[in-house]
Amino acid sequence: MDLRELKEIQALNTLVFETLGQPEKEKEFKFKSLKRWGLDLILGKKDGKETYFVAEEGTKKAGDVYKEGDVNYEVSEIIYEMPKNKKLFAHIEMYEGKAYIVGELREGNVNIEILRLPAASLLLAYFKKFRLHNLIEALRNVGTATELVKQRGQEGKPYPFEKLPNVARRFLREAKKIEKEAGFGRVALAYFGENKDGDARFRVSWLLPTIALFDIDIAEKADKILGAFK
Repeated sequence: MDLRELKEIQALNTLVFETLGQPEKEKEFKFKSLKRWGLDLILGKKDGKETYFVAEEGTKKAGDVYKEGDVNYEVSEIIYEMPKNKKLFAHIEMYEGKAYIVGELREGNVNIEILRLPAASLLLAYFKKFRLHNLIEALRNVGTATELVKQRGQEGKPYPFEKLPNVARRFLREAKKIEKEAGFGRVALAYFGENKDGDARFRVSWLLPTIALFDIDIAEKADKILGAFK
């Protein structure tokens, strides 16, 4: 069997499970999520106008004046709880092929943008902070959806669903639960059996909404099942 024939067999026999939804949907977060992402909420002035914004946790204090790019900032105080009558929402925006997480404080129809940062950088820093090493190793690319890839051993002809071992079925079952909670997902699994040493050979590609992975509960569940599939 040549490489072309093998690739055709793998394309025809890779198992694909999809949870329909919209990966770009915004998500409401609790105030403590900012701390988890390594950020402080600040009340101060941005180019002379009083507003809210964020800075890296622990790097700013009341009275600080600084400049980032062409924007001047003045720090009035560090905020330690959600401002009254406001809620925190975040979503992913794409610009020239790069994903940005955009966070807003919302009160009624009024939105105050408090952060706009590269999503991949913040996601990786946040994964490292909480030691989500399986997610770090699996992360391949970040858009409105994030692709996670895990692969082991030499490739071959994928098994049909009815011949999958329990560990592979368990992964698919738990992945579907996470996708349902996240509102979107797509997992593609090619399981090739075991090698002569009894180690599983497989390739899995898993898409999840990037914004959902900023939810610590979802991220920890995804990290756990990726780690168990071996």
